[in-house]
Amino acid sequence: MEIAGWLVIWVLFLISFIGLVYPIIPGVLFLAGGFVAYGLFFGFAELSWWFWAIEALFVILLFSADLMANAFSVKRFGGSKAGLWGSTIGLLIGPFIIPVIGILIGPFIGAIGAELLFNKTGFKQSVKAGVGSVVGFLTSVAAKGVIQIVMIVIFFVAV
Repeated sequence: MEIAGWLVIWVLFLISFIGLVYPIIPGVLFLAGGFVAYGLFFGFAELSWWFWAIEALFVILLFSADLMANAFSVKRFGGSKAGLWGSTIGLLIGPFIIPVIGILIGPFIGAIGAELLFNKTGFKQSVKAGVGSVVGFLTSVAAKGVIQIVMIVIFFVAV
C-alpha cells in the first residue's frame, strides 16, 4: 500500500508540472492533491498547520506569478488590456488547434488579433504585444516551475 501511495503522490506532482505548459490543467490543484494524498495514505500528523499555511501562501504566489508575468510582459512590449485578454484566450485555445506549438503561437496570435481588433494599433505594435505575450508565458512557466519545486521541497522536509 505504501508503494501505491507514493506512486499516486508522484503522479499528481508530475501532472502539476504538465500543467505549467498546458494551462487547461490546473497544476496547483494537482500539487495540493499530492499533499492531501499523502495525508490520506500516511496520515496528516506530519503535515502541521505551518506546512499548510506556507503552502497556501505559495499557492497565492503561484496564481499571482502567472497573472503578473503575463500582464507585465504584454504591457512592457506596448500591449493593452485587449492584448492581455487576447493572449489569455490564445493560450487556452492554441494547444487544441495546433498541438504542441500552439502553446506559444496561440497567445502570440491572440494578442496580435486583439490589439488590431480593439485598439486599432498598427501591425508592428500589435506584433510587439504578441512577442510580449510569449515572453510573459515563458517567464510565468519558469517562475511557477521554481515555486512548485520549492513547494515540493518543503513537503519532503515536512515528511
